[in-house]
Order: sequence, then structure tokens, then C-alpha cells
Amino acid sequence: SAVELRTQPIEAFLGAPAAASRGVGETLTPPRNGQLTAAQEAAQKAEIAELKKWRLSRSMNEFKNFRKKYEDAGVLIEIVKIDKIDAASDEVLDYCFQMAKSLGAKAISCEIPVSKTKRLGQFATKHKLMVGYHGHGNLTNPEAFGRLGAWEQAFWYSKYNGANVDIGHFHSSNGFSPAEWIKENHTRVTHVHLKDRKANNGPGVAWGQGDTPLKEILLMMQREKYKFQATIELEYPIPKDSNVLAEISKCVQYCKNVLEA
Repeated sequence: SAVELRTQPIEAFLGAPAAASRGVGETLTPPRNGQLTAAQEAAQKAEIAELKKWRLSRSMNEFKNFRKKYEDAGVLIEIVKIDKIDAASDEVLDYCFQMAKSLGAKAISCEIPVSKTKRLGQFATKHKLMVGYHGHGNLTNPEAFGRLGAWEQAFWYSKYNGANVDIGHFHSSNGFSPAEWIKENHTRVTHVHLKDRKANNGPGVAWGQGDTPLKEILLMMQREKYKFQATIELEYPIPKDSNVLAEISKCVQYCKNVLEA
């Protein structure tokens, strides 16, 4: 009944230039091995300018109409995922927040360095919309949302800075359940990502075959009546005789079995 939706399919539906598929960043992208030629640099700058002009000319009614298509189908767009948001200009950042609010989102989600959350938090405060920073498993990089204390640093920058807690990454890298952390910080949790992984940074596996405390987190959310979304993030290998939708259905059924037992 609800999704975390990236901006790419939204903007593509509205006729955005092809460069929108790379997210909202406005920095030049050099080739992997080498530097941009003068012609390549000029082409990228023109592409960025064209895309920015397209974005800033959008009416928010376009996004409200897009939202209606989902709501008419019984699906809420609760979270809007925005790639490379930390490399967007101020004008495009305002566009991002206005777009998310027009889509009915409760929060924006992203994956950016911890230090960049100070600037983004200022825009979150301005627009009064939460931003959930996605956690991974890197415990040593001070810029990664993996080490304990990273989210708390972002929280200090703005009361609208929040946490997108990936319980698979959290448990697999830290070696313990994120349940207590979620309980202590539940007012700042925008949503959790559900997946199953083996311990000690092991691979993603079909639900029920790994070590992630899926049942514990689902039952805690039910017991505590938390309102934030539990998002199924399908990351394990799809069997050859199956497909994405079939596997998502299995994950949904897993949740129902736990919550309706």
C-alpha cells in the first residue's frame, strides 16, 4: 500500500531529458580513466543547464497528478528517493523538496556523506520535511552511515535530519540487532529497509535463510505502533525459475505470517 519511489521514473514520465536518469547532481562527470575533453565538458555543462531549466519550469500540479495515479491504485508515495542530492544547486534542492511534498511524501531518502547533511538539513528545516539517510555497513569511514554516531551527528545539524535504518546492513556489520537503537531514536526514523543477510557482512539471502532479526523488528514495530514505513528492499539473487514480483510477494507473505501469527 506504500512505496519508496526514486525520482527517475517520475521525471521520465513527465518527459525529462535523458540526463535525469543520473539523479539531481549538477557536477561534471569525468571518464573513468582520464579527463574530460573541452568538447565533453561543454556538452555536459549544456546538458546540466538544460535539465536544470526543465526542472525549474515544472508546475507542482504535474507531480500532484502523478501522485493521483498512485493513490487511485491504492498506493501512497511515502518516501521519495533522490540520488546525488548533495551535488544539487540551491534552486534544484528547493525543487526536490517541493516535488516530494507534492507527491505526498513524508520524507526524502538519500545516500550522501555525513558532512553533507548539514547543508541538506538546512533545506529540510526550511521545507519542514524529514530526510532519511540510508545506512550501510562501512564502520570505519567517518563519512559513512555505518559507524555508530553517524546518524546522531546528522541529527545535531537539523531536527529534520532522520535515519533510514537498513536492518540487514546494520546487523550484518555491527553484529547486533538495531532494535534498541530504533526504539531510542524512533522519532527520527523515517523508514526501515527490510532484507535478510548472513552475519559478518555475509550475502543477501531469501528471507528466513539469513541472520537478520526480521521478526524482531516487525513485531517491535507492531507492538510499539510505529507509523514509519517498513520497506521491502529486494537484494538477494532471484532464482532462475522466478521473477522480481514473485519474490516480492514472498517477502510480503513473510511479513504477514509474522504479524498475523
